Amino acid sequence: FLCFLSNFLKLMKKSPDLGEYDPLTQADSDESEDDLVLNLQQKNGGVKNGKSPLGEVPEPDSDAEAVGAAKPHLSEVATEGYPSEPLGGLEQKATSSIVSYVRTSVFLLTLVISMILVLVCAFLIPCPPRDLHSTWSRHLGPQGGGDLSPLELADVNGDGLRDVLLSFVTSRNGSAIGVSKAAAILVCLSGMNGSTLWSSPLPEEARDITCLNLMPGSVAETICLVTGTHRMFSAFNATSGKAIWTLNPNYLSNGTLAAPGVVLPDLDEDGVRDLVVLAIGELQPDLCFLLVSGRTGSPVGRPVKYNIVGVGNLIGPQVYVTTNGAVYILFGFGNIQAVALRDIFVQAQNRDSLPPSLQIEEPEWEKRRSINLSELIDIYSDGVELLQMVKAPDSNCSNLLITTRQGLILLRGQNLTPSWTLSLQGLHSQPTPGYFTDDQTLDFLLQIQDGVGMKKMVVVDGDSGSIPWSYSAPCHLKETPTTSAVTADQKSVFLFWAEGTSAASPSSDVIPGTGPPSLHHLYLLHPAFPSILLDLANATGTVTASEVGINDLWKDAFYVTRTTGPSSEGHLAPLVVSKLSLRWALMEGQVVQLEDTTPKIGRGELRRFLSRIKFVDPPHQVNLF
Repeated sequence: FLCFLSNFLKLMKKSPDLGEYDPLTQADSDESEDDLVLNLQQKNGGVKNGKSPLGEVPEPDSDAEAVGAAKPHLSEVATEGYPSEPLGGLEQKATSSIVSYVRTSVFLLTLVISMILVLVCAFLIPCPPRDLHSTWSRHLGPQGGGDLSPLELADVNGDGLRDVLLSFVTSRNGSAIGVSKAAAILVCLSGMNGSTLWSSPLPEEARDITCLNLMPGSVAETICLVTGTHRMFSAFNATSGKAIWTLNPNYLSNGTLAAPGVVLPDLDEDGVRDLVVLAIGELQPDLCFLLVSGRTGSPVGRPVKYNIVGVGNLIGPQVYVTTNGAVYILFGFGNIQAVALRDIFVQAQNRDSLPPSLQIEEPEWEKRRSINLSELIDIYSDGVELLQMVKAPDSNCSNLLITTRQGLILLRGQNLTPSWTLSLQGLHSQPTPGYFTDDQTLDFLLQIQDGVGMKKMVVVDGDSGSIPWSYSAPCHLKETPTTSAVTADQKSVFLFWAEGTSAASPSSDVIPGTGPPSLHHLYLLHPAFPSILLDLANATGTVTASEVGINDLWKDAFYVTRTTGPSSEGHLAPLVVSKLSLRWALMEGQVVQLEDTTPKIGRGELRRFLSRIKFVDPPHQVNLF
């Protein structure tokens, strides 16, 4: 449009010269030509070949007389053949005025139209969502029981910001007898403002929610796998909340689901990754693995049973992929055992042919089979409480971080030998991975029960198993969620909950942790300033779950919590979901000095450092397939 306008104005400027024939203009032009000829004559002596330009013999006196004689001659011609000079001048001036007026009008009109278009575009075209200061809290009403608190983050509406998915048990009145009947619901809240995007009823309480893409490398929609506490295993469309498929519970061989479903490679070669679920019968030894199609939810073969005996918590199932690409399933009761996925597939399909992804073996693992060549491989058997996969530095495989009743142990995934062992008592929560030291090896934040009403926060060096940082804080809750977020400089900030750090001072006679419980505060630890904590927020209820998401557009992180408020007699506990922008909270948080340092950190220096922090997605996530 601007190019067209420019060409139009240029054309308007040229239009007087391209119009009809004007005698006066032509006369002026002829006169200019004559003057030019005479000037040339003056320079060349005024005569060419002995003749003047008018065909007359020049006077020998001077060139000035010849020029003077030429001017009356032109004046006479103009007077005899054309209108008089004053009339032509008026017409030319009138034409020039009209053209100037038209040019100015067109320019101003174009300028006004352009300004209107710019303003219209500025108001109609939406700006990208800005979430730097997005902090909201959503009350979802009373929670009708339930011991689990599933929480998941996933972008379901395509706005580039992860949304919040959770499930909880509600209460509704029964039909005839008016008895309250419990029902579960799956809810998706907008990550931008906390509004409800969709909700879907569930037949039972959910144990776990996992959102992922079962067709990596494609533009397929994200699905959410929901595992119930009894016999429900379903896949939901993350965008609409509609159920895609549900596993028929009759395939579970009269058992109940013992753990969330686990993602496997594509076994039936339909282009979609498949799944495995673990069901347990009334008697502990009866464990049943069932392969499930990721596309249809139908079983891939028959159930595969194993009889194992153990004492302690159920471990797994978890999928482990070795350096060579062999796939194993880890599980156990108070211990860790492994079974090759190819062995499960052969029994489920009752055939010996294997897909290409299952034709690989790991020699270091295979030699650990029992003497009787059992399908089960012993990994670790000493009071196991928890098992985590930890990405190994400079390798495409993972290490095994094992939490036991006596402490912590890290096994090398390649040969299952111990890397280090740390003795700790009172460790019951899952370690939180993050980068605290400078060696680019994952470290771990632990919370340990440290007496009555006290909790000790410990950072363990992932390379050596040493403890570079620890701090004791009052906390009456046995376990609170901890998490971490990775910054652009490959460091991590660690977040944990505790009661006010001023609950007891070194000069006080009050025993820490013996007073009544107070507000729970969210504290942030940055490796660059280990002598201080930042108090970001507080809550009066019990924080049951938390997750950290990344806003890639603004390089910000947001912290989502699921909190159960205090319940009164005859009333159910309210459920609250909150979101906090970490970059905003960093600038507004209160500094808590843990120890005297010389020199002390200036507030201005700290604020400048915090303002430059940018958050990115964690590179330590384990990608199995």
